[in-house]
Amino acid sequence: MPDRPLSPAATTAHRPLLEAAVVRLAPVLPMLTELGELFAAAGHELALVGGPVRDAFLGRVSPDLDFTTDARPDEILEVGARWADAHWDIGRDFGTIGLRKGPLQLEITTYRADVYDRTSRKPEVMFGDTLEGDLVRRDFAVNAMAIRLPSLEFVDVHGGLDDLVDRRLMTPAAPEESFADDPLRMMRAARFSAQLGFDVAPQVRAAMTERAATLEMISAERVREEFSKLLLAPRPRVGLTLLVDTGLADVFLPELPALRLEVDEHHRHKDVYDHSLIVLEQAIDLEGPPDGPPESVPGPDLVLRLAALLHDIGKPATRRFEPGGGVSFHHHELVGAKLVSKRLKAMRFDKDTTKQVARLVELHLRFHGYGDGQWTDSAVRRYATDAGPLLPRLHRLTRSDCTTRNARKAQRLSRAYDDLEKRIERLAAEEELGKVRPELDGNEIAAALGIRPGPVLGQAYSYLLSVRLDEGLIGKDAARAKLLAWWAARSE
Repeated sequence: MPDRPLSPAATTAHRPLLEAAVVRLAPVLPMLTELGELFAAAGHELALVGGPVRDAFLGRVSPDLDFTTDARPDEILEVGARWADAHWDIGRDFGTIGLRKGPLQLEITTYRADVYDRTSRKPEVMFGDTLEGDLVRRDFAVNAMAIRLPSLEFVDVHGGLDDLVDRRLMTPAAPEESFADDPLRMMRAARFSAQLGFDVAPQVRAAMTERAATLEMISAERVREEFSKLLLAPRPRVGLTLLVDTGLADVFLPELPALRLEVDEHHRHKDVYDHSLIVLEQAIDLEGPPDGPPESVPGPDLVLRLAALLHDIGKPATRRFEPGGGVSFHHHELVGAKLVSKRLKAMRFDKDTTKQVARLVELHLRFHGYGDGQWTDSAVRRYATDAGPLLPRLHRLTRSDCTTRNARKAQRLSRAYDDLEKRIERLAAEEELGKVRPELDGNEIAAALGIRPGPVLGQAYSYLLSVRLDEGLIGKDAARAKLLAWWAARSE
């Protein structure tokens, strides 16, 4: 470990943590020291700040390094451009200059002292003059720790290290003031609780609840990004629960808290909200390793996690109390697929993600018609073909959807799905289900019926595809005969 001062903040209790953090930063310390010396020689301050410092204490190495300085953007470029292998200034208006040195990505930002318009959340970008003034405008105390360079002096004016040890999220300024400046910080509180496993301080939770409605002024794209990061975290349930309990979810995803259906006095149905969170956790457990093959659904997988969380959002709209005290949710998968599509579009998710999640929600109940394996090969073909490339995710979603406490029922469902997967594998090996096509191609269909390309040809193609799925390979002559019979019946 280099012989460097750590600062008076290095109390006896925390000194081992500080020393361990410096050791974890050892691979980049020569670069940090060199860059700090360059800025010092130019008469400027420089500090490593935010996530990289926090992660060093948590035993993690951050791939990107964030710095703050009293140098203005032009001065950052003057010092850094000669030293770095590459540079970019896309964030210059906000005081940020990007640098690349070897494999490392660096962002250096001028001290900020922004003033916010609290009706629009648009900041008036203002540069500050001190590190302490910059740290107070950051989102949470654990992200407001810094290491001055090249001295390696540890700066923690807001008790971030104490919060980290206590696994607590607290804002540097009063939380109601911090969230008034930037309501998106409330989403970050939920995200960090899911990523780091930290609890929010009681006053932070209270401010989130009080100011939840102000999230409406944040763009859908920024909310979506925070929500996606939360959902991809190791423990998303913690963050989701915080969003629901504080009322933030009501603002951007009201279908989630709507799952908290009041349980009837006889408790004839599950708590749909809790069930959905359990399904999400079980789906996460079934994800493959990050470097696994596509068919293993490498985790974290956003499409699978969205589908698991939202698979039952059609239930509130379809709930019916039946004669005799039963409860039904007929066609909730179809209603849910439409609701998912509408909500994800409103959150500005891309088209592919929206279509895939909606399709999984639509298909998630299909397996429950399988029973004890009564499906014909034709039905199994349809199941696999309708799922298409989503089949590995559908397998995991369907298995996760079994949350019954009845061990015998759970084992029966598991065995039935094992059987279905084996049948799909057998048929896939025999028939290459992913490439199933009618036995006559488009040209052959057009020639047999004497028609030109167009909608009618598409209908004929779809008919022969259904024949292929229902009956398997029957030969071109038989397929042509069926096509002609279909055409004759259609013309009558």
